[in-house]
Amino acid sequence: MSIQERTAPFHLKVAAAQLSGGRESAKAGKRLRFTSNISGSVYLLADLLCLAASAPLSLLAYKALVGSEVDMRLHAFALAVIACTFVFIRGSRNAYRLTLTNAGNDYGELVIDAAASNLVASAVVWQFGMIGHLSRAMPLLFFAVFATALVASRPLVRLVLHGLAGRGAIEQRIAFYGADLQSLELINRVIAAVELPHLRFVGVADDRPRIRAPAGFAFIGGCADLADLARRGGVDQILIAVPNLPRQRLHEIIEALSEVSVDVSLIPAEAIELAPDYRVRLLGTLPVLNLWQRPFRDFNQITKRAEDLVLGGIALLILAPLMLVCALLVRLSSPGPILFVQPRIGFNNELIHVLKFRTMYADQTDLHAATTTTRNDQRVTAVGRVLRRLSMDELPQLLNVLNGDMSLVGPRPHALEMKVEDRYYQDAVSGYVGRHRVRPGITGLAQVRGLRGEIRTLERAKQRVEFDRQYIENWSIWLDLRILLATAWTVFFDKNAY
Repeated sequence: MSIQERTAPFHLKVAAAQLSGGRESAKAGKRLRFTSNISGSVYLLADLLCLAASAPLSLLAYKALVGSEVDMRLHAFALAVIACTFVFIRGSRNAYRLTLTNAGNDYGELVIDAAASNLVASAVVWQFGMIGHLSRAMPLLFFAVFATALVASRPLVRLVLHGLAGRGAIEQRIAFYGADLQSLELINRVIAAVELPHLRFVGVADDRPRIRAPAGFAFIGGCADLADLARRGGVDQILIAVPNLPRQRLHEIIEALSEVSVDVSLIPAEAIELAPDYRVRLLGTLPVLNLWQRPFRDFNQITKRAEDLVLGGIALLILAPLMLVCALLVRLSSPGPILFVQPRIGFNNELIHVLKFRTMYADQTDLHAATTTTRNDQRVTAVGRVLRRLSMDELPQLLNVLNGDMSLVGPRPHALEMKVEDRYYQDAVSGYVGRHRVRPGITGLAQVRGLRGEIRTLERAKQRVEFDRQYIENWSIWLDLRILLATAWTVFFDKNAY
């Protein structure tokens, strides 16, 4: 496929009229238009409205529940402290420097910041010796109303912002500098990866002789033409996308563009080559591309382990009678041990020993899973079929969880010689080993998305690994709880396990 064919979608976004006399720029300049940086201010306004609305709603709820009045001056003072503290905390998190590209679902941070603001207000009131006049119920009511309003406001704000972007009220006009073939390849990959309604690509520029953009790209001209377009309001940001650009030439380009008010940014070639498999982080003041990152660290690591210990311990207590029945049935079904202890690959690619109720005849067990278990497998006992169908053979893994070898939720641990289409998993599926960055789980996202049981095709193997990767990158305690609830449903209604 030619570069002209690959860049066809870009041509649809180019404002050709802008480059022929600037008539469109002049018209656009008369209407109100914001860049995506306005998003932070909109979120700030939404938070202030939530604060303002929460006060009277809390008072109404207090009067309805308690039936008495409160000291309005003291509670107004407490509200002012909450407002100042909340905005300060959110500002320290850079929460009001959001754009449409990085506005996330910060629900957890919102609730924590609202609680912290409430505590600070109570501490200030206590410091002034007025805590005896502050209603004990009012701070709790205000927190509940305020936190609910904040969480409910986020989808509405995003809806408003995207609506404004779709109508052109929020618009980021971007031009690229670098029209050689390699640069255009990079530009094309940027465009293919970006699907944001507020971005508008206006063309490419280059000062080098005999270089012109091929068909499908609007060619702006050189740095002088680019600066003139910015001066007329036709471009908000210039992205320099020239691989291996000499430092001296880069400084010359920046100097030429510094005379106008426009954002100038550099796209490293590595940022395109590795996209989207990285996140940008700051190491001090140095930007770095994080290719891999520990999913569970610091507080997340403590939370994840606490979840496993608490829920795993409760599950073991509740399911202990059922496990005793399963153990008895295994013992009576065929000669051999009750438990099948299988070496599998765990956290940090280290060997762990996974516990299961034995479901095969003792003389036909497959320690390393060299042969995939199939439907109606003759090696599986009658009791074993029932246990495998209902996943009750996995219950002893609760002991693995409490021991720290496994987690309740995570990528399923694979046996040492597990294959798909006669190839080992790690050789067949790219990125497979990345799933070992977390502890393996009794259940996982792939299992509740229809990929439980036997995986015989390479396509399904890739899907399972992709779900594992999604889980690792998007982990939250709420995701774990949803997976655990979905697992209960899957156990009874999924027909892929045998």
